[in-house]
Amino acid sequence: MKTRTLGTSGLEVSAIGLGCMMLSDPETAPEVIRRAVDLGVTLFDTAEVYGPYANEELVGRVLAPVRDHVVIATKFGFELDGDGRRQGGLNSRPEHIRSSVDGSLRRLGTDHIDLLYQHRVDPDVPIEDVAGTVKDLVAEGKVGHFGMSEAGVDRIRRAHAIHPVTAVESEYSLWWREPEQEILPVLAELGIGFVPYSPLGKGFLTGSVSGALGDDDWRKVFPRFTPEMIESSQGLVDLMRRVAERRGATPGQVALAWILAGNPWAVPIPGTRRVERLEENVGGAEVELTDDDLREIDEIAAPLQLTGDRYPAAMQKMIDR
Repeated sequence: MKTRTLGTSGLEVSAIGLGCMMLSDPETAPEVIRRAVDLGVTLFDTAEVYGPYANEELVGRVLAPVRDHVVIATKFGFELDGDGRRQGGLNSRPEHIRSSVDGSLRRLGTDHIDLLYQHRVDPDVPIEDVAGTVKDLVAEGKVGHFGMSEAGVDRIRRAHAIHPVTAVESEYSLWWREPEQEILPVLAELGIGFVPYSPLGKGFLTGSVSGALGDDDWRKVFPRFTPEMIESSQGLVDLMRRVAERRGATPGQVALAWILAGNPWAVPIPGTRRVERLEENVGGAEVELTDDDLREIDEIAAPLQLTGDRYPAAMQKMIDR
């Protein structure tokens, strides 16, 4: 697969990574991760809170044979209770960061974390203290690179002044372009890479969602997945299908190719539980969109952008905007 460098950091990864949040099932997840390695994926994104803990353990175990050839990203920043079963509030105090990193290293079965993200900005801890702690962990060899997830421009700048931020992770897709307003210009200015999660709009841009979601669909908690919002956004799916037909691709591949075409430092990390969907997503790196394709996409997509919150209230409060 093609590779990219995250900003000016020198950290080279595959053009499309794998978001591992959904890969905690020990029966099915290993096959997906191993197939990703076979396909040339080198960026694997996990977090201590995924599971909690079980995801890091599985990802570390499956990647152990190829550890020196992959980049493992994980995250700290949430308070977990004693049994690790329930997510509490935010916690980025320096002592908690160190404890989280030691736990992640143990679960991943490695002596260093390639890319360590603050999962969500903790408003009660100065970002200078967070960046300073990660800087010390880098000096100790426990961490390679510093990342931030869903951080706002002020904290990105302040953190970067203490220790270089290699990548900022944020939700971004043709269906949710809010980072274009402030985040992406700052990343370009500072030479910071961009790692979009949910680059397929939680599956919406693949064309697999139409009408009301089933009662057991996990996406029902998100405000954008109301029947009205789904119906009003179908024009985006139709657009993806038209361009995909011209390019001999799938709608999801076009959505990923659009992200890659728009930012040379962007590395999307779609997640999936299925090998066939993984193979499709990786194929998005090979889709070449023409200037005419990109113009058509931007012209039609612009008036179809989502507004309002993208998360339930409690989750939305953790977005640093």
